[in-house]
Amino acid sequence: MDHKDNDMRVLHVDEVEAVEVVPGIVRRRLPATERARGWMYDFAPGTEWPEVDLHEGEERYYVVSGEFIDNGHRLGPGSYVVFGPGSTHRPRTETGARMLGISIPPG
Repeated sequence: MDHKDNDMRVLHVDEVEAVEVVPGIVRRRLPATERARGWMYDFAPGTEWPEVDLHEGEERYYVVSGEFIDNGHRLGPGSYVVFGPGSTHRPRTETGARMLGISIPPG
């Protein structure tokens, strides 16, 4: 389902095209505005982000399912993580996991 009117867009995340980032990690880019970008990542069991992720602006993510290990923390469903500008991380999972994220550009 995808519905758009003047001030609102509604879609089903699983209907958004999934693009493989690296084997075992897929990204779905969600509708963006000039103030923020949204995305959904699915990590297969045993995968890790391919490099250290450096944030120019702010990044937030919510663990929808599974478990991520990020900067030494085990993050299960319901975990909400906020990274400030200049921060870094490299998430990985042993079990497989899904995260919903928002990136807020600097300034």
